[in-house]
Amino acid sequence: MILSKENLKNISAENVTIPATELLELPEKVIQFGTGVLLRGLPDYFIDKANRNGIFNGRVLVVKSTSQGGADAFSTQDNLYTLCVKGIEDGVNVEENTINSAISRVLSASEDWAEILKAAHKPEMKIVISNTTEVGIVMSEDKITDNPPQSYPGKLLAFLHERYTAFNGSEESGMVIVPTELISDNADKLRDIVLKLSAQNKLSWDFEQWLKTYNYFCKTLVDRIVPGKLPSDEQKAMESTLGYEDELMIMAEPFRLWAIESSNEKVKEILSFEKADKGVFIVPSINKFKELKLRLLNGTHTLSCGLAILAGFNTVKEAMADEVFASYVSDLMKQEIAHSLEDDDISYQDAVDFAMSVIDRFSNPSLEHKWQAITLNFTSKMQMRNMPLIRKYYSQKNEVPPLIALGLAAYIIFMDTTKDGDNYVAEINGKSYPVQDEFAEILYTYWQNPETAIDNILGDRRLWDKNLNNYPGFNAAIKSNVDMLKNNGVKETISNLRKQRTN
Repeated sequence: MILSKENLKNISAENVTIPATELLELPEKVIQFGTGVLLRGLPDYFIDKANRNGIFNGRVLVVKSTSQGGADAFSTQDNLYTLCVKGIEDGVNVEENTINSAISRVLSASEDWAEILKAAHKPEMKIVISNTTEVGIVMSEDKITDNPPQSYPGKLLAFLHERYTAFNGSEESGMVIVPTELISDNADKLRDIVLKLSAQNKLSWDFEQWLKTYNYFCKTLVDRIVPGKLPSDEQKAMESTLGYEDELMIMAEPFRLWAIESSNEKVKEILSFEKADKGVFIVPSINKFKELKLRLLNGTHTLSCGLAILAGFNTVKEAMADEVFASYVSDLMKQEIAHSLEDDDISYQDAVDFAMSVIDRFSNPSLEHKWQAITLNFTSKMQMRNMPLIRKYYSQKNEVPPLIALGLAAYIIFMDTTKDGDNYVAEINGKSYPVQDEFAEILYTYWQNPETAIDNILGDRRLWDKNLNNYPGFNAAIKSNVDMLKNNGVKETISNLRKQRTN
């Protein structure tokens, strides 16, 4: 039995949440550019949940950038799909399955452009969502008369111009545009390109004023791991449990965050799905969420990475299953990073709460996140994510942050590489790790003289934009940590540091 509208009545609700039939008749309020798993696992998740709670009461028209090309799973399944949420939330194992009914139609931009433009005439259509990858928000030579324009900003401009024309530029016809592309200031960049394209297409001054005045481009930050399709054996087992086949079934972690920047009450009213879930925030500034994610999630990954590899762990979940290593991750975030983040916008409790969610995410037994993948551009990540933490810690306490220093020491050991042609390789515990790092050659050169390597690495402003040797005690702490890690191993070094801090 295939998942479809007709077969919903034959599906048991014992293991999956089934949508009420009236949810399938809700009007289209959202046009979404992209069919990717992040969109289906995050924005469409929130919209579906809001619909089931009688809050948003609208569905999503999805635009595919490619041709449908024969039998299409969305069409076959009446745009229904199962979202399987697996992982840990608030320290508790979570597993829930929901048939998502947020999507009303999926149209191909190349084949159905005229039909897509017709949707601009719907009064209820109020929201634009997109995830066209990092290269989607780019300037082009698009003409809005193209069928369709090639770029996403070109398609968006054509849609908005169609809407402007359909409603004579009324205030009520303006839209809320919410890009989820993972680039900084995503909405500002999209808005600037759309305005440039408008000028390039010689569109009217009145249209440009409508675009600027009655349309709201909202910067966003999204965060949820959505691996997508389940492994084939898990897919078969899940389909057996649920009693139906689903080609569109995807998995996501429990954690979800969609921070949307706006202080406009009209925007909050239109994005009413915010009320349905604690993971959606409509706030005057999303900088708080960017900082929490960058330092506590990304920064912790980077500081833990070298240590985990030195300890012999392949995956994040494997490392977090080890009590000693998990204590390092927890202490690092709560005792050092969280305090470094305290300011007018972020309280210590804010940081600790986010840290607890990071621990849940790192411990998720359903995710295979390999430490080796985190070593890509290791130096740049360390510089961007963690150097500001060191500066802040010293400005507050004027002493070495011991756990941050330990993570940096492990990075320095990892970057003691051998050369294989033009490639650099780290040899750790008998295993080889390819090192893809723009500064690998500099670090390799420094390590040719082990006596001066650490001094030179810490003092190189090309790496850190600062001479780290100038921080009181930092050089000595790094050298001590490198010696301990090499002589005693990771877990003993972590345990000894913990004892020193509690004495």
